[in-house]
Parts: sequence; C-alpha cells; structure tokens
Amino acid sequence: MATPGLAANAYAQMARITDAAASIKQAASSVIGGTDQGPNFTDVLKDALVSVRQAGEKSDTQARALVAGSNKADLVDVVTAVADTEAAVNTLVSVRDKVIAAYQQIMQMPI
Repeated sequence: MATPGLAANAYAQMARITDAAASIKQAASSVIGGTDQGPNFTDVLKDALVSVRQAGEKSDTQARALVAGSNKADLVDVVTAVADTEAAVNTLVSVRDKVIAAYQQIMQMPI
C-alpha cells in the first residue's frame, strides 16, 4: 500500500528528473548553438513527467479528502482521478519501454 511518505518521495524524484532534463537541454543547446526549431524531446518528456506527477498529486489529495470525510470529496471524483493517474503512468511506462527498445536497437547497429 502506498503511504503519503512514499508518494512524496516519488513526486520529489520525478521533480529531480524533470530538473535533470532541463539541464541536459541547456547543455545540448549550448553545444549545438541554440537554434530552437520547435519542441524537442526533452521538453515533451518533461511535460509528460510533470503531467503524471500532477495527476498523482491530484488523486492523492482527493483520496485524502475522502478519507478525512471532507464534503468536497466525492467517491466518483476519487475513482476518476485514480484512473486518470493509472492511465498516465501506463502511458509513461509504455513510452519508456519504447525509448529503451530504440536505444538498444541503436546500440546493436554496426558501425
């Protein structure tokens, strides 16, 4: 079972990953020359991580409000938020798997 501390650690780790992605983008743009021709992979990845983190925080907040007996929390809203978070995490895992598979294919190419 997920605890609030475990969830907070996961959100903090996702924030560190997005910060690392921003620093990689900055380093790459300084090497390449900084010509920006639209969204790049690091921006898209960062936005995806941020949206997954926000969905998780929303579902956690609503679940806590429901458990605390708040009038603002409705069971349908909590279930919907949890389902949205699950879909976002599953999508993120699928993208991660595809990126890893692509990397492995590139590494197996003859030079």
